Amino acid sequence: MVNTRVTLCGITLDNPVIPASGTFGFGYEFAELYDINLLGTFSFKGTTRENRFGNPTPRIAECTAGMINAVGLQNPGVEKVVSEELPKLGKVFHKPVMANVSGFSVEDYACTCAILDREEQVGWLEVNVSCPNVHGGGMSFGTDPEAAASVTRAVKAVTKKPVIIKLSPNVTDIVSIAKACEEAGADGISLINTLLGMRIDLKTGRPIIANTMGGFSGPAIFPVALRMVYQVSKAVNIPVVGMGGVSSAEDVVEMMMAGACAVEVGAANLIDPYASLRIVKALPETMEKYGISDLNDIIGKAH
Repeated sequence: MVNTRVTLCGITLDNPVIPASGTFGFGYEFAELYDINLLGTFSFKGTTRENRFGNPTPRIAECTAGMINAVGLQNPGVEKVVSEELPKLGKVFHKPVMANVSGFSVEDYACTCAILDREEQVGWLEVNVSCPNVHGGGMSFGTDPEAAASVTRAVKAVTKKPVIIKLSPNVTDIVSIAKACEEAGADGISLINTLLGMRIDLKTGRPIIANTMGGFSGPAIFPVALRMVYQVSKAVNIPVVGMGGVSSAEDVVEMMMAGACAVEVGAANLIDPYASLRIVKALPETMEKYGISDLNDIIGKAH
């Protein structure tokens, strides 16, 4: 009998598999397909202080071994998330959920996190300083150590729940940013968000996506994500959540060996709505295949 249980910032998960924000809605949509309580937890749709319509269409472009999206944080705003989305989720999901938060100013982040911090079902606040799809915010906070630290300090000042800062790979030195967030009080780091990419329509000679560029995700980015998880987990003393191109139980094991204590699954959910469930079910057999009796024993094994 293998042990798939792990701990993330003091909260125990039945397994380390977490559908990533933006790929799992607010959860109850997937609950129509299977029992989402079989997941470790999930990170719900990126939430902002005010409602957002998002970017103009087209927002999606296909790529070899991946996709580009520029949805632009479309969401109903934090007040409606609390009053409408979370009550619907509470009927079908009976575990702590990860709240993903984005903003366009330090005050935005702090305000949204303070509201979500009061919600009983919210277990962690995943603060996204790394969205490449919006103008005037998002990734701009995640490309500079001091800016990322300022968001971290502001959120920690108004919250009691664990704060996990989600970092961008679109930087030259992700370790310095991660360490700055740790020093500012972050309880964990999650990485990586999408890489910045684009496609061009050969018939028109114009970018396919209306926003010109967007976030590149999918299996093609897995080696980059793995490298950054390895680097950051070696440099900080707080938990790391790994993500980026994860599509199998083997990928989960590899991410954990690189230093992740939990693993998010993103684009795979958009290709196959049962992807995360498939990974959860395959994990025990995969562990037995590689002689792993307890997932906690392999965290950071590659170091």
